[in-house]
Amino acid sequence: MSNYKTKLHRIKAFAFDVDGVLTDGSFFSMPDGDMLRVFNAKDGFGMRMARLNGYPLAIITGGESQSIVKRFEHIGMNLGDIFQHSRMKLPDFEKFCKKYSLSPEEVAFVGDDIPDIVILKRCGLSVCPSDAVAEVKEVCDFISLYPGGHGCVRDLIEQVLKVQGKWIFNCKAYSE
Repeated sequence: MSNYKTKLHRIKAFAFDVDGVLTDGSFFSMPDGDMLRVFNAKDGFGMRMARLNGYPLAIITGGESQSIVKRFEHIGMNLGDIFQHSRMKLPDFEKFCKKYSLSPEEVAFVGDDIPDIVILKRCGLSVCPSDAVAEVKEVCDFISLYPGGHGCVRDLIEQVLKVQGKWIFNCKAYSE
């Protein structure tokens, strides 16, 4: 594991897996086939702060559910940056980078399981929650103290925005 703090300054965007990162990996299977997930409000606030400061955000998940779309639409994400049913995740990560003219080194990615490793090896700052699988922990620059669905996303975003002098709450912008 390298000293991840040296990489915080160059981050211009964030990308996240969902199950096990933005949730604890649990979900309820509804009779209509939808999967309902529980998301952490602190992670959501961190993502909103990133959006308000102009950072592009992407969701790259193997899951597929209206609950995912609704959650991230609520925080102001561009719905075109939500990649669901992503089995081969690297092409979706590359589409996101290309769309915003980013090099992969300018993007922090948070993943927790084996399908995320391909992006974790390619991005500029690889991050995982404390309860990620061992194979993921081996390739990450930073292992959050927080488990998936319990603040690991907020932990990363807050560190990046603070080191870049952008962790400033703007009540007017937040309320719009």
